[in-house]
Amino acid sequence: MGALDAVAGRVAGGATVEFRPSGSSMVPLIRSRQQVVVAPVDPSRLGVGDIVLARVAGTVYLHLVSSVDRARRRVQISNNRGRVNGWTGHDRVFGICVAIDGVPRAGAAAKALT
Repeated sequence: MGALDAVAGRVAGGATVEFRPSGSSMVPLIRSRQQVVVAPVDPSRLGVGDIVLARVAGTVYLHLVSSVDRARRRVQISNNRGRVNGWTGHDRVFGICVAIDGVPRAGAAAKALT
């Protein structure tokens, strides 16, 4: 079980979670160990460019929505370096990144569940 699995469980349970992910796949949007805030999300409101916490093929990622398929209720998840992780259903999108190092992400709060 990866480090993000526990965070995903908390967000799926309705909690807004602050944590510091590590890695370089989202640079320059998120640098390793920057504090992020992830809130539960309404996946039907997601758009390309949103940063989400989602499970793709068994792995939880904090990555970008790179494409949306509203008819099939799924989104494509990719990192910020061009690698596509794959498609995942709305039921496996746990949360949306609403802030990075205290700076709100434009439009993200409107997509979060309250």
